Amino acid sequence: MDKALDFTIKNKIPGTLARTGTITTPHGVIQTPAYIGAATAATMKTLTNAEIDELGAQSILSNTYHLMLRPGANLIAAAGGIHQFMNYHKPLYTDSGGFQVFSLGMAYKKGLDATSHTTKGSSENAVMSPDQLSKVEKDGVWFKSHLNGDRIFMSPEISMELQHKIGADIHMSFDQLTSPLSGREQIKEAMDTTHAWAKRGLIRHEELNQQHVAAGENLQALFGVVQGAREEDFRLESAGFLGELTLETGAQFDGFGIGGTFQPEELPDVLTWVNGTLPENKPRHLLGMGAQPADLFLGAEFGCDTFDCVAPTRQARNGALYTYGGRINIKNLKFAEDFQPIDQNCDCYTCQHHTRAYLRHLFKANETTGLVLASIHNERFVVRTVEEIRQKINAGPEQFWQYKKEFLTDYYGAERAADFLATSPEEWR
Repeated sequence: MDKALDFTIKNKIPGTLARTGTITTPHGVIQTPAYIGAATAATMKTLTNAEIDELGAQSILSNTYHLMLRPGANLIAAAGGIHQFMNYHKPLYTDSGGFQVFSLGMAYKKGLDATSHTTKGSSENAVMSPDQLSKVEKDGVWFKSHLNGDRIFMSPEISMELQHKIGADIHMSFDQLTSPLSGREQIKEAMDTTHAWAKRGLIRHEELNQQHVAAGENLQALFGVVQGAREEDFRLESAGFLGELTLETGAQFDGFGIGGTFQPEELPDVLTWVNGTLPENKPRHLLGMGAQPADLFLGAEFGCDTFDCVAPTRQARNGALYTYGGRINIKNLKFAEDFQPIDQNCDCYTCQHHTRAYLRHLFKANETTGLVLASIHNERFVVRTVEEIRQKINAGPEQFWQYKKEFLTDYYGAERAADFLATSPEEWR
């Protein structure tokens, strides 16, 4: 390809931001909306690439923070890039690591108590208190490795260099996370920092892409990350700034990520502010969407083209399994002699070959196979749900609204589903 990314819109639902389309990358095409599987450390936990392909995943996302710590970006580059390193040949995303820099420290859990700020440049002599796991400076962030406590510096330029060495198709710009406990002043400060870092990262990204061109290598794409928490004016400002950001060379972001942590009920407002402002002709990725199926419907309805989440495999490893009648805990005693599949309407390998009783036995016996089979089921459930959402949008508005109502009512029950159906046309609530 002579471009890092190409995005085409196929169908829309009138009166909404919902759309279907295609994202074309050097490693293949993603039909959107699409769920992007979380392969944080260059693997989707407990699953092989063959299993990932069989469950229908179109793409996966790895994390720069984790990969820079081990095995290291230089080693991945020496292997020929992440596609060669993990022998995965479909489109690949990398997150910048910005979320992990903060979320793995107390800065995320306890507001800004564990994070200090300074307008000075980066310094190897930056002082961090014993319980402080991250320190924001003008040039970037000092943080402590969650593996061994080493002090590490990350800047937007370093994040870009690491991501280009890793060599995924689509990268995320380095941003500053805000704690759920942050006030407006702290949110504004973090957003302004994110914008400054976004421009610096885009400059370095373009320089690195020019090196790829000279070497006859694939171009790599970069998404700017919109911040602003739950504040409408900040979200509008962030989406407007990043959507319009253009370097003197004409370089712009290839798409956009939407950062933040939300409850499903908050998604309609936040996504309307952001996706109603961002350029329509570029893809939008909802970063780390929540752990509920409602997020999939609301994300698609309000203009997100792709979304990633670690919840399906994480919950599977804890025995929490999705069914079309709601989530179940397979470790419960009532499943000990239940010889049905996890869900009779599921087409995954696990449901076609094994029973609830067998899964429960594996979990109670601490057998790794149980984690594998549970992960296959949860991942297929989410991938298939988004496939259905995409098909229904293509089939027309009534098909989508009907599917949304039926799915969410079956999954949550009528009373809880009503909260998520409030954004549907009145006849489909």
